[in-house]
Amino acid sequence: MAGGEGAAQTVRVGSRRVRITNLDKVVYPETGTTKGEVIGYYSRIAPLLLPHLADRPVTRKRWVDGVGTADDPAPSFFAKDLEAGAPDWIPRRRIEHSTGAKEYPIVEETAALVYLAQVASLELHVPQWTFDARGERRGPNRLVLDLDPGPGVGLPECAEVARWARSILGGMGLEPLPVTSGSKGIHLYAALPGDQSSDAISAVARELARALEADHPDLVVSTMSKAARPGKVFVDWSQNNGKKTTVSPYSLRGRARPWVAAPRTWEELDDPDLRHLLLDEVLERAERIGDPLAPPVPRGEGPLASYIAKRRADRTPEPVPESARPDGTEHGNRFVIQEHHATRLHWDVRLERDGVLVNWAVPKGIPSTTTKNNLAVQTENHPIEYLDFHGVIPKGQYGAGVMTIWDAGTYETHKWRDDEIIVTLTGREDGPLGGPVRVALIRTDGQGEKSSWLLHRTKTDALGAPQPDGPPVVPWSEPPLDEPAAPPADDRFAPMLAVAGTAPAARDLIRRGGDPWVEFKWDGVRAVAHWSGGVLRLRARSGTDITLRYPELSNPGAARIDADEAVLDGEIVALDAAGRPSFSRLQERMHLTRAMDIQRVAPRVPVRLYLFDALEVDGRDLTGRPLSERRAALERVAADPGAAIDVPPVADDLDVALETARRLDLEGVVVKDPRSPYRRGVRSEEWLKLKLTRTQSVVIGGINPGQGNREGTIGSLLLGIPDGDRLRYVGKVGTGFGERELRRLQDLLRPVGDSPFAEVPRPQARLARWVAPEHVAEVEFSEWTPGGNLRHPRWRGLRPDLTPGDVVAE
Repeated sequence: MAGGEGAAQTVRVGSRRVRITNLDKVVYPETGTTKGEVIGYYSRIAPLLLPHLADRPVTRKRWVDGVGTADDPAPSFFAKDLEAGAPDWIPRRRIEHSTGAKEYPIVEETAALVYLAQVASLELHVPQWTFDARGERRGPNRLVLDLDPGPGVGLPECAEVARWARSILGGMGLEPLPVTSGSKGIHLYAALPGDQSSDAISAVARELARALEADHPDLVVSTMSKAARPGKVFVDWSQNNGKKTTVSPYSLRGRARPWVAAPRTWEELDDPDLRHLLLDEVLERAERIGDPLAPPVPRGEGPLASYIAKRRADRTPEPVPESARPDGTEHGNRFVIQEHHATRLHWDVRLERDGVLVNWAVPKGIPSTTTKNNLAVQTENHPIEYLDFHGVIPKGQYGAGVMTIWDAGTYETHKWRDDEIIVTLTGREDGPLGGPVRVALIRTDGQGEKSSWLLHRTKTDALGAPQPDGPPVVPWSEPPLDEPAAPPADDRFAPMLAVAGTAPAARDLIRRGGDPWVEFKWDGVRAVAHWSGGVLRLRARSGTDITLRYPELSNPGAARIDADEAVLDGEIVALDAAGRPSFSRLQERMHLTRAMDIQRVAPRVPVRLYLFDALEVDGRDLTGRPLSERRAALERVAADPGAAIDVPPVADDLDVALETARRLDLEGVVVKDPRSPYRRGVRSEEWLKLKLTRTQSVVIGGINPGQGNREGTIGSLLLGIPDGDRLRYVGKVGTGFGERELRRLQDLLRPVGDSPFAEVPRPQARLARWVAPEHVAEVEFSEWTPGGNLRHPRWRGLRPDLTPGDVVAE
């Protein structure tokens, strides 16, 4: 990286663009190390550093004018809040302090490290605990001891104390790993299961420090008094406090030279010439030996050794058992075929055998005819628990990507040899295999894992009759996340809709219904949930399957419904820092279709599913039953629905509910007739919605080009409501957009030659560029004008869960 003083350039880091300046500026005068070299270090060390920052709030120590020299150090300061000019794609987490709440960055990608280096954040400090997906604190997942040498002692003495501490921690079942801090001493880290509080771990660390002092009073001190430290090593246990932080492994230090907090091996600590390492030395040894601080992966022996060695239970939703689990029979006969959107799309064929799943990766899936042979590569054995696994394997983990179950069932073995296997697969009745299919696997090269095979579909089915060569079996799966598609229309999943109402109309409905029934309006997106086989699948109002967009609701174990099968109605919401539903926050999730984007944003913007109705339970259609009976069924099957799923209460007083909604800044309420049946796909006056904030769904039909600071982009959008085969013009919206939203709209809207509106006022039509009327948005507004236009509309966001046919005037 090069550039003159003050020169600015924008560089692409992964999928991000980061503005960097002053690359020749000297940050470490004693070594001449420049900002460009600092940025280069953080870019190259990112694969090893990022796992140590994952899900932790990062406090930065900044040196805006460089670090100075040993004799004349430059000033620095700690930064907790992420500065206002920081890129909006860096996730934030809110932490309350006595001086108010602060928004800390969560550093997930190399581009964020580049940005922090650009603004002179040389040191990155983190606590020992992490956030969970909902933004709540987990217990600490590591214990740390800071071995700080006093006057007259140095690294060799710290190494001696580290070995003593290792002996004690090893006896507790905790194997510590050392880090030369890059400043003075040594840090020791020991992994924890995360099931205890910071206070509990602090107490353990304090007693450990006292034990070291009691055993070695001539070299160890555990008290904070500086007067007691000369000639001794201070064992600082206090950094396990939930409010304290430690410089992260692989962080630079703001010392006179660019030393690094460098993970080391125990063998290195035995070196009498042990010293701190500089950034270029750390990069060299990182390429040579990797990360010594990476938690040891249990390898062990047995048929799952390779599988376990490639996975970490704390980083992937996949099952990671300690060993194989034989089921009591010599050979089970279950199989699963999973569609795997990893680096390259392929199908994983897994056959149960000797307590594990024997596996082949097949790039083209099961052959569609008997005339084709498809390549298959044998992979490592998988645990039996993988029979029903589906979900998103996170970025950076082995096999990262989206995995869905393509078909599953049982198989019959006709031959099983080291070089040839013939089985008949019988999948689901409605599955894509389309009935029993006999296949042969023939080994062509190599042995064991990574050996090559041919997968052949034979001409004999399970009954021994000849099988014709057509029609081909077409693999079916969820649409790839980056190419969402609506499934075929299914009335079972068409939701009942409410009609916009007024308070007098709602009170009349309550009088007619007999008992007040008021639910809060949650300002999210509607979702009909289908629970079957222990898996929750979600469909939007449009019919689009949105299951994989919300892994915290659909991953195995995320939902707990007390039924074999159920169809439930609800709303997906995202909560703001005050715990209120926020449609703007939900916008950050509802448009994401790529697995890696979802994986990146989900921890920062978690969602919840609020359930409020039950349509079917265990094959019984409840839609003809009164709402009060359906609600009772819902509360029975969803008594403990899952960490991210709730059944909100029903209010029995309209005025109290409206006042509560105003106080909590909710969107409004829905008043329902408790006697009402569930009318699939019907907008019924038995449900009335009363909005406190007036919103309207609209169809985008045109663009007015931007001017001034919006030149070259969108100035405003022309809006309509379907009226026959044309749109009725209802106004334009030009406020409420962010730059990211404008870029998304420019890419999304498709130009057409003719206006989709029946009529547009001449001033708006004169400069308009027409677009296909295929995208629905939502705006908020003050009132309808006498002419039928929206007064003071403000953009709220796109509504991909709606189609133009869903749009009516509220």
